[in-house]
Amino acid sequence: MNMNNKGLVIVHTGNGKGKTTAALGMALRAWGQGMRVLILQFIKGGWEYGELKAAEKLGPNLVIRQMGEGFVRGASESMLEEHKLAAAEALQAAGEELASGRWDMVILDEINYAIGMELISEEEALQLISHKPDMVHVVLTGRNARPKIIETADLVTEMKEIKHPYKAGIRAQKGVEF
Repeated sequence: MNMNNKGLVIVHTGNGKGKTTAALGMALRAWGQGMRVLILQFIKGGWEYGELKAAEKLGPNLVIRQMGEGFVRGASESMLEEHKLAAAEALQAAGEELASGRWDMVILDEINYAIGMELISEEEALQLISHKPDMVHVVLTGRNARPKIIETADLVTEMKEIKHPYKAGIRAQKGVEF
């Protein structure tokens, strides 16, 4: 393999804002270079996120699929089972899409969170990464990326929260958080 051209494993983690936003920026950059990009969202679902509206206008080479059931924290036992089912479906879809040859970049949004909440196992995620085609870039986002995920990655960025408006009682803002 020519090491000048290699599909990278990229991780955006940390407790600060901007992990998904950074991945979306990479998606937009890749799309602008004529690459085909798939974004699978492991947690997000049911909201009208601005990026969904933008992706619709960008056409078939940038696709966002919401696979999650929304926020997990505080979910009842039955809801947790639904979250696990949704995460398992997202994992299966990721494996199929990576193997399909249709994409140059696949973003697994909030997969680190799904691992942390034990919706999927770290081993399943590592297995997925290990089977990616050589030339496909894979981006994993979410807080608390596990050490083995970090070790496997080629590029890791940690977003660190310095200040957040939510702590001052300011609610999520359209165009900033969603």
